[in-house]
Amino acid sequence: MENHKLIISPKTKVLQLIETYPQLEDVLINYVPAFKKLKNPILRKTVAKIATLQQAAVVGNVKVEDLINLLRKEVRQDTIELANEVNYNTKRPDWFDDSKVTSELDVREMLNAGEQPVNKVISDLNHLQADEIYKVMAPFVPAPLIDKSLSLGIDHWIKKEAEELFIVYFKKTKE
Repeated sequence: MENHKLIISPKTKVLQLIETYPQLEDVLINYVPAFKKLKNPILRKTVAKIATLQQAAVVGNVKVEDLINLLRKEVRQDTIELANEVNYNTKRPDWFDDSKVTSELDVREMLNAGEQPVNKVISDLNHLQADEIYKVMAPFVPAPLIDKSLSLGIDHWIKKEAEELFIVYFKKTKE
């Protein structure tokens, strides 16, 4: 039965990983202390359910290849080499103008209540006008949200305000 277990890759969901290999939860937490949040049952039900290991690496500010290979080694899977990683924008873009921020959402409250903010944010982004900027406050880099926004042609800028406060500004790149 061991052979039919999950093959660990950047696309593997965090929850799927720790449900299949419960022993890897501590490995994740020891490698990236920010993953301690996985112990929170609410975040486990929401974020861990949709976040991939690639996105978790972004949240933890570690190389995805290093994270994947550490986990694979623990469960005796061969190490792999990964091509280009997704880069998130952390440099202030030319399009940013504080006066153009027309709406904002603090997803920390939703996460604490056990709600998943992705649908709300995507809905708001779909109604964003070309000259408007949407601001999201989160306790970590919301990689799943950013990935989804990129697929919709929406640009972003991540600004770390504090240890557990990240501001992400979103703007449509084209109408």
